[in-house]
Amino acid sequence: MQRLILAILVLIIATPAHAMHIAEGILPFSWAALWFAVAAPFLLLGLRRLNSLAQDDLSIKPLLGLMAAVVFIISCMPIPVPSAGTCSHPCGTGIAAILVGPLLTVVISAVALLIQALFLAHGGLSTLGADIVSMGVAGSFAGYFIFKGLRLARVNLAIAAFAAGVCADWATYAVTSVVLATGIRGEAPFLPLFWKILLAFIPTQLPLGILEGAMTAGMVVLLYKKRPDLLVKMRVITEKELPDHA
Repeated sequence: MQRLILAILVLIIATPAHAMHIAEGILPFSWAALWFAVAAPFLLLGLRRLNSLAQDDLSIKPLLGLMAAVVFIISCMPIPVPSAGTCSHPCGTGIAAILVGPLLTVVISAVALLIQALFLAHGGLSTLGADIVSMGVAGSFAGYFIFKGLRLARVNLAIAAFAAGVCADWATYAVTSVVLATGIRGEAPFLPLFWKILLAFIPTQLPLGILEGAMTAGMVVLLYKKRPDLLVKMRVITEKELPDHA
């Protein structure tokens, strides 16, 4: 039943297909190769961490599979931005980074992006490295460090999760703007094109980022109420923060 529901959601969300993420052919070969090189170390570190955790905890792989499904579905909600050669969409990397950490979220993002490129024509294979850097690396680490920083400052769990979701989303599009501006500028100066692309995202990504922050906070609060033990296991909260200790 769960697989059937997931299949129906994917079909509903993915039709009609748009040139989502950074479209195939947008980046010259040299820039596409560079972003693959930037993404590779994060992927390798993420896979190494996955193997390390899987040796001690057999439940980590099913959990990552669940998080990959969440990221896949959330990031399959495209809003085309023709002036930027890509689409706006929520990312889901904020909640994933909070629960499993940024390195594993890079792996999750890479899997989701690869499936979308192969089967849904969302993004491209040549631009996969750039998409991993913007959504997987930038989004994950931004959301993770914002969340951890706010929690260290004793900010409320829901507010910290909201800020992490917003920052993960907006960081993704800031880096996407850098990737696009460097790749397509030719002989033109970088900064004017960068600002033009970034501003093109604002009408859609500003509210989407806030929406993603609300979704991230909602998911974390729901887990806190229903399965706080999972948050303790994933080191999102400490045992002292369990509801029974409140």
